[in-house]
This record gives sequence, structure tokens and C-alpha cells, in this order.
Amino acid sequence: MNDRIHYTTCPACGSDRLLAAGEVQDFSVSRQLFPLLACKECTLRFTQHAPVAEAAAPFYQFEQYISHTNTSKGLISKVYQWVRKFTLRQKRKLVEKNSGIKAGHLLDLGCGTGAFAATMQRAGWQVTALEPDAGARKVALEQFGVQAADSAEFYTLPAAQFDVITLWHVLEHMHDLKKVLKQLHTLLKPQGMLFIAVPNFTSYDATVFGEHWAAYDVPRHLYHFSPQAMRSLLSSHQLVLTDTFPMWFDSFYVSLLSTAYRSGRTQAGKAMLTGLLSNVKALADKEKCSSLIYCCRQWPH
Repeated sequence: MNDRIHYTTCPACGSDRLLAAGEVQDFSVSRQLFPLLACKECTLRFTQHAPVAEAAAPFYQFEQYISHTNTSKGLISKVYQWVRKFTLRQKRKLVEKNSGIKAGHLLDLGCGTGAFAATMQRAGWQVTALEPDAGARKVALEQFGVQAADSAEFYTLPAAQFDVITLWHVLEHMHDLKKVLKQLHTLLKPQGMLFIAVPNFTSYDATVFGEHWAAYDVPRHLYHFSPQAMRSLLSSHQLVLTDTFPMWFDSFYVSLLSTAYRSGRTQAGKAMLTGLLSNVKALADKEKCSSLIYCCRQWPH
């Protein structure tokens, strides 16, 4: 299995205190089972035997993978497209409010088909968009006018160049977690702002669906974050968390997919109820939301 990753230590904190956390099936492509491991130190969960970076592409090749194809076929894709129109504006407002600037240099890492990058370009930002999938880069250019470059350029960008860096459901896909965080820190300007959105396995909907929780999305998702794990990761790379924001729509979208994974068909009623209950519980503690946006800066010098 030279094309698979075998962890003996936590990819975030390096601890060898690991626990088995069950198995999750790849419901989208291979139908293979992948073990999950959990770190007793930082609480990160991660996918054992996921493909190495050079072997990962086949696991992304399916029409329903919206972030690469921008498809609107099927109920779930239509819901995604409808929600995205609203959330793109909200993300722009979030970035501008928390960064304190209305325009600047922005890196959108893992831009997918370019919808957010295009939104920021139209608002006057100078955007560098990076995306590993050639098909998604083509869609970004043809549908949104975004000239995205290959993500391989991430490690060649000049230091201290960006006022804002965004990773919208991207960090969980990126190999070599420590190297990625080190480079993110390097690329930020001294007063720059980093926004990281990832699923949260401590949410109510994750508990309800267990191994069928769609946001595990193995083996495409290499890491599975709790708020504690994210704090630990950021701190170890001299990044200070300034705030967290819930992504309220994610609980509904993830629940729709999860019902299909669990029963073989989408159960909209059950999904909406689970998503609603998940959000209600998160009202008392926003860090229990299905997905969270972590806003952070470099440690003050």
C-alpha cells in the first residue's frame, strides 16, 4: 500500500497516543471502508489509509462533486446552488468586517469553480485563486471569469503578501497539515487575517448520523476537526484564534446527504428536522454547529 498514508502519530500535534474511532465508507466513489483514528492529546480525528497526494485524483472524479463541477443536477445540488448565492454575500461581509478593510490582496486556496473568488473580484479585491483540479479551474474561467492557478504554486508565493487568506472547506483535504499551516503563516501580512471553514464532528448532526455523517467524506477528507483540535493546531503555528462563526446552512445540506448514505435515498423531512435540531442546540453553544469558520491572525510580535 505504497500509495496510501499510514499514520503512527497525529498529523497535527505529533502525539503517538492514538485511538481507533471506527470505520467510515466512501459512499461517493470507491465504496471502500476507511478507519478513523483519534488523537488523545489534541482530539483531531484523521483518515487512516487515505491515498497519498499523487493518488488522490480518482477519488474526486464523480459528477455530484459540486465544488469541482458546479452541477445543479438533483435535489441536493439544487439546494447547494440556492444556498451558495446567499452565503457568498455573507462570506464577503464576514471577511471585510473581520479584516477591517474593504479591498486588498486575497488568496482563495482551493477555490473550486471560483464562485467566491469572483465575488471578491467584483467587490474590488485583488484575488489569487488556487485550485488543484484542472476541470474545476476550467469551470472557474468559463463560468466566473476567474483565472485560477494550480495549487502547486502555493509554496512558491512571496511571503507576507496577503491581507486575507480563505480556505472554505479546503484544509481537511490538504496533505501535510503542518507544512500547510506553516506556509499560511508565512504568506499572511503582519496584520493579515486567515479564515478557515471546516466541518465539526462534535455537532449534533454528526452524533445522529455517526459513520453515515456525510461530512466525514472519506478519503477526500483527511482530517476531521473539533474546536479543540483547531485551537491546538493554530496555536502550534503561532496563529491566534480571534473568533468563530457558525455555518448554519451546512447542517441541512450535510443531513440531506447523510440520510441518503444511511438509507439509500434522500429523506428530506428527516434531514430538515435533524439540521434544525442541530442548529437549535448550537444556539446555546455555537461551537456545536455542523461547520465552523475559524478567524485568526498571527501572534502579535
